[in-house]
Amino acid sequence: MQKSIGSLPIAKDAGGRYPSACRSYYGFQLLILAALSTAAPSSKTAIYAALASNLGIAAIKFVAAWFTGSSAMLSEGIHSLVDTANEWLLLLGLRRSQQPADAARPFGYGKELYFWAFVVAIFIFALGGGLSLYEGIEHLRHPEPLGSPTWNYAVLAIAFCFDGYSFWVGRRTFNAQRGQRPFWKAFRDSKDPSIFVVLFEDASDLLGLLIAFLGVLLSHWLDTPALDGVASLLIGLLLLVVAGLLLRETKSLLLGEPAEEKLLASITALACAETTILRTSPPLSSYLSPQEILVVLPAEFVPDLPAAQLTEAVERLRAAIKAAHPEVRHVFVQPAALGV
Repeated sequence: MQKSIGSLPIAKDAGGRYPSACRSYYGFQLLILAALSTAAPSSKTAIYAALASNLGIAAIKFVAAWFTGSSAMLSEGIHSLVDTANEWLLLLGLRRSQQPADAARPFGYGKELYFWAFVVAIFIFALGGGLSLYEGIEHLRHPEPLGSPTWNYAVLAIAFCFDGYSFWVGRRTFNAQRGQRPFWKAFRDSKDPSIFVVLFEDASDLLGLLIAFLGVLLSHWLDTPALDGVASLLIGLLLLVVAGLLLRETKSLLLGEPAEEKLLASITALACAETTILRTSPPLSSYLSPQEILVVLPAEFVPDLPAAQLTEAVERLRAAIKAAHPEVRHVFVQPAALGV
């Protein structure tokens, strides 16, 4: 019975049509992906593409794992389920980060995005990597022959197509942001985790699918069920590595990363162009969100400058900095005696 089910992964009904649930799922997927294909690259575009893929693929991976008993396929189902939850968390972070500043948060809620991206990295580490390792160890301790692999191959092929499209959208969005910079430098310099988190998730999805395919193929070809458990362990290790990279970057953003040297040099040049300023110290800066920077500029003004003129000079400088760099939302000019 199990073999006959596995030999026909998606059965048609008496009228020659696929089941309504299947038609609804693929109609939903194609509708969303068609709409996204015409959209301009943005972080939300990449997140919605990943969400549309992972939501349905997680369900069919679990169905395939149930019919075949594949540990690698179960790990992939967990992987996709965790990714689905992660997309919702990133959307939550984006929405909350756009709240206007208030008395409780005078600098706004921009770091909400960094916080939820950090939570996503923890989820990938603990749930994705941890559960996959556990499942792989259990399968090695108690290996069981797999059922027909047809379910697995069909699901992996479908998942690869949708995850491949999601990866393409995420990569296009990331490339639009990074410009001509090398990939790893752009990743380290990026201040928008909603883009690079999705990109790394999609890349790990594709690598995980390849590992699961090899695990199922070799398990049947060599008649060695333990290889399926090894594939599950490799998927778990892959997720731990990806989570480690994301944890490092999102932690750095959450603690506060400075603005780029080019931008800080431009701010210093604008300050030096102000005739009432004698000298400045290097500006202090921190990203509050991907499009919001806070700058503190220590500056020494000419001696005996009247308070009214000092105030005017500070306002001129603040206006000049914000006009040249709209992403600098908060500028504090700190009069100080800097010495020679």
